Amino acid sequence: MAEIDPRLLAILVCPLTKSRLRHDVEAGELVSDSAGLAYPIRDGVPVLLASEAREIGR
Repeated sequence: MAEIDPRLLAILVCPLTKSRLRHDVEAGELVSDSAGLAYPIRDGVPVLLASEAREIGR
């Protein structure tokens, strides 16, 4: 899986909760624990749309 630039990860937030995201390298997703959503990363680009996110267990 592609790495996300740490500088980019430091400024990205969940579009719903405005909380920090953590990078799940194995799944290739950015996870918002507060929203219970995982946003996909496609071709190295985070897709921060709630309609594209999958729900995760909290």
